[in-house]
Amino acid sequence: MQTHSTKAHKRDTLKRLTKLSVSLLVFSCTSAANAIRRLVGKNPAATCVILGYHAVPPESRGPFARQMDVLLRYAIPVAANQQEPFPSGRHYAAVTFDDGLLCVVENAIPELVQRKIPATLFIVADLLGSKPKWTMFGEDYDAQEPIAETSHLRNLPPDLITIGSHTLSHPWLPALTEAEARAELAGSRDRLEILMSREISLFSFPYGAATARLVDLCREAGYARVFTILPTLAFAEPNEYVTGRVVVDPTDWPLEFHLKLRGAYRWLPRAFKWKRKFFPASFVPPPSEAS
Repeated sequence: MQTHSTKAHKRDTLKRLTKLSVSLLVFSCTSAANAIRRLVGKNPAATCVILGYHAVPPESRGPFARQMDVLLRYAIPVAANQQEPFPSGRHYAAVTFDDGLLCVVENAIPELVQRKIPATLFIVADLLGSKPKWTMFGEDYDAQEPIAETSHLRNLPPDLITIGSHTLSHPWLPALTEAEARAELAGSRDRLEILMSREISLFSFPYGAATARLVDLCREAGYARVFTILPTLAFAEPNEYVTGRVVVDPTDWPLEFHLKLRGAYRWLPRAFKWKRKFFPASFVPPPSEAS
């Protein structure tokens, strides 16, 4: 008899394979269309993908390094605070990490520095030096993974590593009152600017939980750009404020990572909208006590 965990694993694997199959089709169609454009003397538009990681434990350092080699082979690395428009015909990628885990500082950052790949770390300002105290809703690592200390972050090379905000305490922001949300957004920015002695202009939503009102509050708090976890292509519009990311992990299958890097998972937001429209009961938000 199959256990509940075995059934869940098979179900998750099937979903993963389905996403990969559709993404492979998207990638194939896009590649064919771009080839036709080049044949008629037209350069395809520039594209960019933002990769969103969480943890890189010691056993994942090797796979992560191999992923970064793939990134250098198929994309031009850029910083997540990129402002200048891209020349046509090229593909770009930025690397980000949510939560500020110590394992990222110890295992991912050295590999990035070695390859001169810029990255952004989104930090939970009030939990530096502690363990995650939030509900692990959708997170892909152990809750006992320690968060980096302020000294770790201060020692990172500022020319390659940007520090961004991830709130004060990692709450489910839509469940908060407006006053509470303002405190989380503005308070984390202010605290990090004091701790790091540098400007904090980027923000990522915990759990990717963004609403139109929360985006407005981020503008009021002074952020120059905010990030979700919808795998849309990035910087597609001039002065883009809300930027999507594709969630990646060092354990991703090689083909899976390659397709994410190339932007082939960009069909998922439309699928989410369709599913929410026709199957609203399947969308269950995390509990309000997730903070």
